[in-house]
Formats: sequence, structure tokens, C-alpha cells
Amino acid sequence: MKALTKTNFNFEGQKSVYHGKVRDVYNINDNLMVMVATDRISAFDVVLPKGIPFKGQVLNQIAAKFLDVTSDICPNWKLATPDPMVTIGLKCEGFRVEMIIRSILTGSAWREYKNGCRELCGVKLPDGMRENERFPEPIITPTTKADEGHDMNISKEEIIAQGLVSKEDYEIMENYTRKIFKRGQEIAAKRGLILVDTKYEFGKRDGKVYLIDEIHTPDSSRYFYADGYEERFANGEPQKQLSKEFVRQWLIKHNFMNEPGQTMPEITDAYAESVSERYIELYEHIVGERFDRETSDEDIAKRIENNVSNWLKTFNNK
Repeated sequence: MKALTKTNFNFEGQKSVYHGKVRDVYNINDNLMVMVATDRISAFDVVLPKGIPFKGQVLNQIAAKFLDVTSDICPNWKLATPDPMVTIGLKCEGFRVEMIIRSILTGSAWREYKNGCRELCGVKLPDGMRENERFPEPIITPTTKADEGHDMNISKEEIIAQGLVSKEDYEIMENYTRKIFKRGQEIAAKRGLILVDTKYEFGKRDGKVYLIDEIHTPDSSRYFYADGYEERFANGEPQKQLSKEFVRQWLIKHNFMNEPGQTMPEITDAYAESVSERYIELYEHIVGERFDRETSDEDIAKRIENNVSNWLKTFNNK
């Protein structure tokens, strides 16, 4: 099974390229962004040494679908998906803040709560909550966006005071975050899922706030299965979930959390293929459609290069 872990394109009008943990983003004439969702996979802020076949296609196609079905709520950057692993859209000036919204006390928020924390990013938390308990209403817990290492929790007040985002723009982002999350929860419920938490990124172009990057993918979101949620919660049992948490748990089991002195376990072909199957399962549950594996004898990078170049040529000739 093939996996795309590296790209090095040179598109017409290309001014720069940014290689992120899993995405490679090409700047075209300071006007467009070509975002390639590679098959790289990251956990604990480190990229694993082997790619996961079809992961990029899964993430790109989920994000594209959710950008389309939320475009009536707020403007987003997406213009086209000329390849299963690529989205092309408007270049926006990204805010250095990620908007994280949570409907259930779990993950890192639970770990902090368990250790005595009762205020998260300026949001007061009631005493006596249990793991995987629903909040009375979803809470927004922003983080600063780091180029490297860990993102840091920050409050709305600190964001505005530090000038990271203006009060007006922050309130627009906050409003969009709640509305998009509500839409995501409604769609998830129809698929027998609970959208537990997620992150959104926003940027600005010509004075207007846009939703950018990916949304509602298993890399940026956590889903629980609705069936059995209440029973598991009542019994204090772990929830059955759809996210890349299973990769983190596998790494923890192999004594790796990217801490000093720890060694990355070997990622065998068999394990990479099992992760691939899980991502495809995630796609089919989240989207509610069968996943169509993009397979051909053509080199993946060559296919992407041709598809993007042809789209850019058509766009430039308009």
C-alpha cells in the first residue's frame, strides 16, 4: 500500500511552502493556498516515522464536506478539491489562536480537572464532575498556536489583552465556533455519534473573518458512539470513540509519550495498514458514505501535481 509522506512541488506562481506535521501548504501568488493532506501521522507533537495509506484522503475529504455544509454559517477559505488529497482556497492571515470547544469533560481537560483544576482558560468548572460527563453547555477553551512544541491554554481576556486578536474579531470567532459546533453535533447525531470536542482555526482576508484549515476530522475532533454512552458513563467505563486516540493509546502501551529518553516503537507495515483501516472506518461513520479508495498505478505525487497544475491553469485563465 502506497503512502505519501513528502511533497516538494513547484507550482506556477508558487512563492513559498510550509511543511506542517501532516499538511504541506503552498502559497500561490499570496492569493491562494494549496493544502496537501499527506499520509503523515502525528501524536504527542511528533510525526511518526511511517505514513498511513489513505489517511490524507480521509482527512481532506471529511474536511471538504464539512466546510461545504457549514458555509451558510460563516465564510470559509475553500475554493476547490482538485485531488482527493488536496484543497485549494483563499490565502488568509491566520490568527495565532485555536478555538477549542468542548461538550464533555474528557481528554486533557479531564486530566487537568482530576488534578484539581477548576478553571480552564478562564472558564470556571463546577466541583463533582466525572470523566466523560457533559457540560451544561459547551465551553470554549482557546490555545495559542505554536509553530513547534505544545500549544498553550489561554483565556479570552488574555488573548484580547495581549493583542493576539481584537475583541471584535474574537467575538465573531466565538460566535462562529458555537454555531459550527452545533451544526457538527446535529450531523453527528444523525450518524449515531456525539461530537465531543473539536478545534477551529480562523483567519482574516480583506477585513473579513474566515474559517480556515480542516474541520470535524478525526485528527481535529473527538467523537463518541451515542449508543451506550449513558450506560458506560453510569458504570464509569471508557467510552467507545472515533478519533486518533487509539494511536496515542498504542504509543503509551509501548512506553512512548515523546518524553526525554523514550524511543519511538517500530511502526510495522501491518500496524500502518491497521491504522489505515481504522481511518477509513472513521470516514464511513462520520460522513455516512462508503469510502472510495483512490488507487491507481500512477505515482501519488505526480497525480497531485497534474491535478493541481490543471486547476490553477483554468483558474488563472478565467
